[in-house]
Amino acid sequence: MASIQQINGDYYGSKETLTEALPYIKKKDVYSASINNLFGIADKELAIYDDAIYYYNEAIKDCTDSFSKQFPLNNIAVVNIQQKKYDKAIFFLESILNQKILDNRENHARVKDNLGYAYFKKGITKKGLTLMLESLEIRTRINDIYGAIESNLHLAEYYVKTDIDKSNDYAKNAYQIATKCNSVDERLKSLAILIANGLGTEYAKKYITLNDSIIKIRNNYKNKFAKIKYDSKKEKDENEKLRLEKAENALALKDAENQKIMFVSAFIILLFLLAYLKKHSDNRNRIEKIKAVQDTETRIAKDIHDELANDVFHAITFTQTQTLTTENTKETLVKKLDHIYTRVRGISRENNDIDTGPNYSVNLKEMLSTYNSENTNVIITNIEKISWDIIEDTKKFTIQRVLQELMVNMKKHSEAPLVVIKFASQSNSVSIDYTDNGKGCEKSKIIKNGLQNMENRILAIKGTITFGTEPHKGFKVKITMPK
Repeated sequence: MASIQQINGDYYGSKETLTEALPYIKKKDVYSASINNLFGIADKELAIYDDAIYYYNEAIKDCTDSFSKQFPLNNIAVVNIQQKKYDKAIFFLESILNQKILDNRENHARVKDNLGYAYFKKGITKKGLTLMLESLEIRTRINDIYGAIESNLHLAEYYVKTDIDKSNDYAKNAYQIATKCNSVDERLKSLAILIANGLGTEYAKKYITLNDSIIKIRNNYKNKFAKIKYDSKKEKDENEKLRLEKAENALALKDAENQKIMFVSAFIILLFLLAYLKKHSDNRNRIEKIKAVQDTETRIAKDIHDELANDVFHAITFTQTQTLTTENTKETLVKKLDHIYTRVRGISRENNDIDTGPNYSVNLKEMLSTYNSENTNVIITNIEKISWDIIEDTKKFTIQRVLQELMVNMKKHSEAPLVVIKFASQSNSVSIDYTDNGKGCEKSKIIKNGLQNMENRILAIKGTITFGTEPHKGFKVKITMPK
């Protein structure tokens, strides 16, 4: 339909029909190439040259072989001629001839004629004339009547300035052939040349009469196509409506049956899913408890080995090497034993269940205070100003464990003389600032120091934790969490 509309000069209607054809294209093939080529022709005739070249290039992409590419390539060259880009046109047309992708003499003559016309328009008249004459000779020999019209028109234009009689002869030949073929546009082009060459009133009258006639005919074609589309769409819509009503009735019965089956199936699947999830949850909880116990045992063993065992060994060695009768010796031994006792209480408190009740702040402060020593001073501020009773137990538990890990990290790595832990309460959040003046470290090594676990804990309660440290400039941690 789009092709017929173009033959009858309805290029806007052709583009509309082509747009309606697009949804039927499921893949790139000869049909999509044909649609893009027709889009290009329509835009070329409407003088929308950039769009025409775009569609011709799309057609080339969809062509499956070299032969089919010759048509959009030739069409691109024609548009370039109309845009006066003669070098580009010559490049495309010569590439078609040199690659020998033309599949018959008719197409060979078309390309040769366009190439000769391009050379003529560029000013290389002798070569252009030779090619156009060769093309006309081929078209006459193979009886390509429609192609001969274009050759005669090109030659008529060629001789306008050099031989007016030859120009008129070629224009008259084009007019006669176009009349036989009922090719109205070519008849109008022929008459336009004759009128421009000064052949009087007769041809002017023919031009006006023919032009008025073609306008009426093309308007009639537009109306015919509009009616065909309307009737076709109406019939299609009615058939589709009946088919849908029948299908809906069948589906309604089927849906009722399917809903019963789906309901029973979903109920059974839900039971199996709940059973599976319960079993999976039980297994995961069991594994987590086992892992937690193993981690606790490992931590206790490490603390006893790294710190408590050394303190006990030094106390035993002290009793074996010193006389316990003097007051100074006894006092030193008591201090060592008291230190061991304090460390035992600290290890016990670190691994006991956390009391999240009314005494939470007291126990938290006491836990942090156990890290006070001769070499480290721990300062805790504003812990009593936090409304701990409105904070969830899970968050209290997380805070205590994270602060424990921070203090252990300080003792093992920072060797800080001073540690300050500052608590602050905002309207919707609680913040904790930890600062020490220890050795610090490279930021890239923070995770390697075992602090990844702290970050995971804080993120789990939708809080944030940031670390700040540099070598020999201490260690800072900022914790913020919602109440």
